[in-house]
Amino acid sequence: MLLMVLLCACWGFNQVAIKLANAGISPILQAGIRSLGSALLVWAWSARRGIRLFARDGSLGLGILIGLLFGGEFVFLYWSLVFTTASRAVLFLYTAPFVVALGAHVFIPGERLRVQQAAGLAAAFAGTALAFADALRSPAYRELLGDGMAFIAAILWGATTVVVKATRLARISPHKTLLYQLGVSALCLPALSWASGERGVVAPTPLVLAMLAYQIVVVAFASYLAWFWLVSRYPAGRLSSFSFLTPLFGLLAGALLLGEPVGWALVAAVTLVGIGIVLVNRAPPLSAVLAAAPARR
Repeated sequence: MLLMVLLCACWGFNQVAIKLANAGISPILQAGIRSLGSALLVWAWSARRGIRLFARDGSLGLGILIGLLFGGEFVFLYWSLVFTTASRAVLFLYTAPFVVALGAHVFIPGERLRVQQAAGLAAAFAGTALAFADALRSPAYRELLGDGMAFIAAILWGATTVVVKATRLARISPHKTLLYQLGVSALCLPALSWASGERGVVAPTPLVLAMLAYQIVVVAFASYLAWFWLVSRYPAGRLSSFSFLTPLFGLLAGALLLGEPVGWALVAAVTLVGIGIVLVNRAPPLSAVLAAAPARR
């Protein structure tokens, strides 16, 4: 339980780290550097542990697909934090479990929505609608644009999880699945950054580099391995039920570390989404589906 709370705190702080690093490194390039650094760490760790990552198993095409979805997710997430606050971005990003619930209902046999899960989806929808309504009161609509990008990132994250669970990727090593996502995005994102005319690395201050290192080492490498270790030893449903803490930690981190405004509407929205996450994760067997992708964004 203590380790899960710590992981949720790490994941909640991640949006703050991205926003701080955006001040010195262009968003898409930053995402690409993160993927490259984390991919090298996952490869080195797997080689040391004797985990085979490059054996032929017919998963290459699907691996490229989830890598592209993963890369697209982070394009929208990193750019969303140029326009909206970290507190709001983490809220919209953590609508991903509900995308998984709907996708599993359609594409995975036996994963039909139950009444409890439908109630969770309704709570999350109400929270998301409340947050969007709050953004509409902003005269510049910058937050609305950023919120929309974070929501698209959540859809892509959920789609990645559904593809993993509905195909042969569910039967290969999670380290290889993770490497597909990191490796493909590490190849694509720097090229996309260059093609889109991003400025690149403009102010590599110690704070910017520290936040980038945090994303590479702590979030996209160490926390993933810790998650896989937990899933291998404890019931996936109980672990996933902790994920409601992540948007809460993200809200607190944005308010305390960045001084972001947190009104009653945002607090109520996070509460509704958190309730929805708990309800969706409590009913088996969907909890095992949601556990396939750590709440790591």
